[in-house]
Amino acid sequence: MATISLVAGNCGRGRGCEDGRFEFGLNSYFGKDFFASELLIRSFRRGNGYWSKALKGSRNDNEKRLHVIAKVKKGKKHDYPWPDDIDPNITDGHLTYLSYFKPLDEKPKPVTLPFEKPLVDLEQKIIEVCRMADETGLDFTDQIGALENKYQQALKDLYTHLTPIQRLTIARHPNRPTVLDHILNITEKWVELHGDRAGYDDPAMVTGIGSMDGKSYMFIGHQKGRNTKENIFRNFAMPTPHGYRKALRMMKYADHHGLPIITFVDTPGAFADLKSEELGQGEAIAHNLRTMFGLKVPIVTVVVGEGGSGGALAIACPNKLFMLENSVLYVASPEACAAILWKSSQAAPKAAEKLRITAQEHYKRKIADGIIPEPLGGAHADPVWTSQQIKLAITQAMEELTKWDTEELLRHRMLKFRSIGGFQEGKPVEPERKRNMKPSDASMLNAADIESDLERLKKKILEAKAPSDPIADQAIEKLKQDVDKEVTRAFISMGLQEKLESLKLELSRAPDNQHLNRNLKEKVDKLMHEFKQNLSRPGAYLGLKQKLEKLSMVSRLVELKEKSEKLKTEINQKIPAEVKAKLEQLENAQEGLSKGDPLDKDLVAEAVKAKKELIEVLKSANLEIVGVRKREVTAAPPEIQEKVVNVNKEIGGEIERIIDVAGLRGKIEELKAEMAKGSSSPKAEKLETEIKEGILAALDNTALKQNVEKLRTEFASSLEIATNDKVTAENGRW
Repeated sequence: MATISLVAGNCGRGRGCEDGRFEFGLNSYFGKDFFASELLIRSFRRGNGYWSKALKGSRNDNEKRLHVIAKVKKGKKHDYPWPDDIDPNITDGHLTYLSYFKPLDEKPKPVTLPFEKPLVDLEQKIIEVCRMADETGLDFTDQIGALENKYQQALKDLYTHLTPIQRLTIARHPNRPTVLDHILNITEKWVELHGDRAGYDDPAMVTGIGSMDGKSYMFIGHQKGRNTKENIFRNFAMPTPHGYRKALRMMKYADHHGLPIITFVDTPGAFADLKSEELGQGEAIAHNLRTMFGLKVPIVTVVVGEGGSGGALAIACPNKLFMLENSVLYVASPEACAAILWKSSQAAPKAAEKLRITAQEHYKRKIADGIIPEPLGGAHADPVWTSQQIKLAITQAMEELTKWDTEELLRHRMLKFRSIGGFQEGKPVEPERKRNMKPSDASMLNAADIESDLERLKKKILEAKAPSDPIADQAIEKLKQDVDKEVTRAFISMGLQEKLESLKLELSRAPDNQHLNRNLKEKVDKLMHEFKQNLSRPGAYLGLKQKLEKLSMVSRLVELKEKSEKLKTEINQKIPAEVKAKLEQLENAQEGLSKGDPLDKDLVAEAVKAKKELIEVLKSANLEIVGVRKREVTAAPPEIQEKVVNVNKEIGGEIERIIDVAGLRGKIEELKAEMAKGSSSPKAEKLETEIKEGILAALDNTALKQNVEKLRTEFASSLEIATNDKVTAENGRW
């Protein structure tokens, strides 16, 4: 590129400037018939500028001289990647000079995924042993072989039990082969085609014609980058409307010339920036969807990485859909789904499992027609082998599809997508309900949830052995934080946020050691009165009201618990050690009575004496004794006892049946023999565990479980347990 500027002044002979420019002096004078365009045309050729002719013009001493400065910028030799010397005799092979896609100068750096760290540790051990063998000259062949076998087994175990989120990370692996890698591996000839014939060429979408086994195909696919620079150039395989219109042009071209179409999907989704939306992103995708169902040539799609929503579907309406073993196809990314449903992207693993994004799930639901295997470690472990597996699946599918006529192809494509999903008949439909989605009620909790949370928290507080229980404190603190958030939202929705902030500012400026002045106190009271008035409106801020009631109840329980603990500590300090020893002796005797031990008369006398001493201690603590209640354990009614016996017989019979069916009788006899030896050996523990697991695995009698739960409920409702000799306080009286 050359730029030129005309400056009035004296001219000399051409000389170089400090900034790299060249100045050429002109001792010519220009008349009225001279135009600047003539100067530009005659001044420079090919960027190295020379003067071709002496400029012609009328000399006029009264006219101004011109100082011409030309600045030459060096650019690329060619805009298109043509080689310096093209072989005119080329007959086969890839026309690599027609594509920007070149082999990388440097081998990509290995990337370890989070779940692959155990394998990295084994690799390090193998490297250390190999280095030790080289340094010492000793033979470590057996050790290295054992470690390599262990590594291969760990690799196999890891990659045969992958979770959906792990398969997603493999599909997004930076070193995973791209679409052009696969195309160049499976084609004998390949030429890339560019442009949407509207002035644009989207590098995120690659198209071209290639041949496999002597047959020509139209290839279309999303192209990711192999490094940061390429990813920026390819826009991370997120096409704009120009890319989809480019793909549409090639589909119509293939349909016109009878070329079967092969598409590769590897995109997180269509590019969703403002410019793309303005240019008709949705329209471009919809147009592709409609057109693909009318194409009269066979279409095969292979998902080689991740396929995101409509951006993937725009080139994926085929007769046959194949997915690589570790590829994924989803309507929304797990991170986006988790952010919507669980308000946090940390729930992405759960969302990935619920979305059913893996190739195995799609094949099970007949969305995918086949799963193409990958080597252990993913497609990046052996890209060439993976590409050959893709080629094998494509050629087999094309052999089947090319035998069909046009009507069969179109009908098969239509029926494939019509059969996806399902419906239910005869199931009652829920009637239409009106839902109140006002912001103030959006966070309202269910009344049943509030009650269950309150009962659970109350139980934690009352059962706490210490005055301060960490679990209960944590729950109370969380409740306070929720209430604070709800109050802040309520202030904002009431339009009181500005008043609250200004009041906080005034309170922060007030001295800490002085009481609030009258004016400030009136402002606080007025704001709180307005807040309570808005809060008391019927049907408004129900969630906040429920949480405030819950917090009030919890605060009262905590206060009562603290008073109870304080009073208990005071009483324990005043009870003599002799009385405490007698009380402990009475508890032991009570346990003996429950086991059937005979009653000791001396012990009864001691109990009466201890009771009198305890009453004296309580009176000395200014506590009034209002009465003593005995613990009365009422036995279950006879009909419930009979039901218990019958259920026990049923359970025993069911266990005997399971033992016979599962073949556990031999293990039970073996366990008896081990236990007869009198030592708890690991073998006995192992046998016991196996027997329990076998019985639990086979015990799936729903009716029996229901009987047990029903009996437990009846027994709990009929059993009344009163407290015995338990001192309770109410309003200072005992």
